Amino acid sequence: MRKLNIGLSEQERQGVIELMNHDLADTYLLIIKTKKYHWDVVGPQFRSLHQLFDEQYQALSANVDALAERIRALGGYPVGTAEGFLRYASIKEHAGTIPNAYGMVDRLVSDHEQIIRNLRDHVDQSADKFHDQGTSDFLTGLMEQHEEMAWMLRSFIEGETIEPDGDKPGSELKVPVEMK
Repeated sequence: MRKLNIGLSEQERQGVIELMNHDLADTYLLIIKTKKYHWDVVGPQFRSLHQLFDEQYQALSANVDALAERIRALGGYPVGTAEGFLRYASIKEHAGTIPNAYGMVDRLVSDHEQIIRNLRDHVDQSADKFHDQGTSDFLTGLMEQHEEMAWMLRSFIEGETIEPDGDKPGSELKVPVEMK
């Protein structure tokens, strides 16, 4: 087998591969949870959540493939078994429970936020500890996608009313003195 010569040592490559396998496991478990909630959601918000969960499931599926391919490009092998995913993941399953729609969204927000925290750390480690700016940049892109997905979900459960002027409820509108 030909030795990789891409400007990273074996130790550096293995370091980022290990980080990405953790990210891969978390993303795979999040896919499973998101798809399960897509199937099980009920209530007046069914249609909007059913569609949102499907959109996020599709995006997460693409991310899993991108992570696995990045791992392979660096000469590693992605974790690919249920046992491996559970061993590497930082997010947890909630087997045997089906929360209401609010609970589904809340759990998914928590999972995305955990993944975002992990990715922030992995972005820094990839660049600073393992000198792999390419993987750092790649993980930054994934982090930004998780931030957007978390925002979309969080917006569903925040419960604040929307004011037409864009101000937060309860904020005072400042009228210039000359208009009074």
